[in-house]
Amino acid sequence: MARFRTWVSIALAGVLGASLAGCSSTGGKRAEDAAKAEAAQGRAAVDTPRWTFAMVTHSGDGDTFWDIVQKGAQQAAVKDNIKFLYSHHDEAQQQAQLVDAAIDKKVDGLIVTLAKPGAMKAAVERAVKAGIPVVTVNSGSEKSKEFGALTHIGQDEEIAGEAVGEELNKRGRKKALCVLHEQGNVGHEQRCDGVRESFDGKLVNLYVDGTNMPDTQAAIEARLQTDKSLDSVVTLGAPFADAAVKAKEGASSKAEINTFDLNAKVAQGLKDGTLGFSVDQQPYLQGYEAVDLLWLYHYNADVLGGGQPVLTGPQIITEKDADALADYTKRGTR
Repeated sequence: MARFRTWVSIALAGVLGASLAGCSSTGGKRAEDAAKAEAAQGRAAVDTPRWTFAMVTHSGDGDTFWDIVQKGAQQAAVKDNIKFLYSHHDEAQQQAQLVDAAIDKKVDGLIVTLAKPGAMKAAVERAVKAGIPVVTVNSGSEKSKEFGALTHIGQDEEIAGEAVGEELNKRGRKKALCVLHEQGNVGHEQRCDGVRESFDGKLVNLYVDGTNMPDTQAAIEARLQTDKSLDSVVTLGAPFADAAVKAKEGASSKAEINTFDLNAKVAQGLKDGTLGFSVDQQPYLQGYEAVDLLWLYHYNADVLGGGQPVLTGPQIITEKDADALADYTKRGTR
């Protein structure tokens, strides 16, 4: 029953996405042009009060995934007449302190990630106790409701991992390396666990320091050199796919490189065949919907999801999809 509700959520997200796409290419182009003009001029589409929403994530410096999340949130904030504040730290204790700082500012809404939920629990509960509505995004869906958040927006990490395992089976892979770039991140563990659950072959975990890309590349290369039976590598973030490609070349390996998440470089890699597939969780949508749902809660007491996470993925992206998504990745929204 839980799995049924999850897939219903995915189907609902698809219906909503289709409805937003518009009825014709002309109408969609006009809507897109209007949105660009609106954002450029900084005009809101509503006349509600100028509430302040803060987003606090576990992102490290230079992570392009979170640039896409921010872009979605910022564009929704323009539309909704919201003052948007963004801060981040890849250390959980510092992230919790940033949440406390947002509480002290008496923000009207809070968006947080729960990559390390144990360290974030008290801070989120303080926000809820202070009367600040909270939406969680990206990670920590299983703890979101328990901590008092209105809803969670993102993908179910185990289901996403299972989708990867099923795709590896279709491709006839027998042994895969799952590269975890942030130790202690529960979402990353869940992704690899999901792959292991559905993959008919053998999955091996490799822990690397994602803040040091040369070391990450060297660690992957070393593993590929010592284990020639590895025929697939799965990285858990788009920036690490390129390091895996270079590691494959250095090790003279024939392993296929696959990744979670999408950016312009990944789209190009899918197109030219250096990457096999990627798993997109639509980070732009995570940021956009988080701001929009907080606005709807203030404006109309609306809550989306019915007690279940609002799913933005997974979507398997392959070579045949690369051209269609190329323009979106170049502008930084996919």
